[in-house]
Amino acid sequence: MPGHHSARSRRTTERKGDVRERAILDTCEALLAHKGYDAMTVGDIAQGAGITRGALYFYFGSKQEVVTALVARTVEHLWERSRVTAQTDEPRQAIAAAMQRTVELWNEHGPVMRTAIALSLTVPEIGELWKHTADLFIAAITAVLEHAGIQAGAAPDQASAMARALCWMIERTFYHASQESREKLQEASATCEHIWLTCAGLIT
Repeated sequence: MPGHHSARSRRTTERKGDVRERAILDTCEALLAHKGYDAMTVGDIAQGAGITRGALYFYFGSKQEVVTALVARTVEHLWERSRVTAQTDEPRQAIAAAMQRTVELWNEHGPVMRTAIALSLTVPEIGELWKHTADLFIAAITAVLEHAGIQAGAAPDQASAMARALCWMIERTFYHASQESREKLQEASATCEHIWLTCAGLIT
């Protein structure tokens, strides 16, 4: 049964590769939290993942490639959660749930998200990932605003333009708050929720 053995060996190798790649990305995320992007090295990542530098280069060509893959993994979580935002018919509930999910995401992945924002202008792959993420959130916010009765359209007082402004306001507010404490993230959430409710005409 040589063919069967070969296929089983390939599957085992693939699983081992997945485990190693996950260890590399998990280590990178921990290092971003403790050392930051500029200070960490390929050697740090390899050591934390329990492999040699040479083994790491089998998976990634540079520190930047590791971080790009980590950002890609993180934004998958963002995309999954953004899809839920517009699915609640009641706008107040949708806004409260969206802000709670935002707090959770920044608590879980704040260093990665700050790094993505910082590198988005200089690393094209990260820039594209982050832009696509923002576009998804803007679409979700737009849907909530329209459910609340805000007119569809791109004029300054219409849903699409308001959603874009809200998205970037939320990003910058959480970016700065996440550098301080979890308490500041909760404060940022309350502030952003109040502004979003006001824009939706739910607070007068």
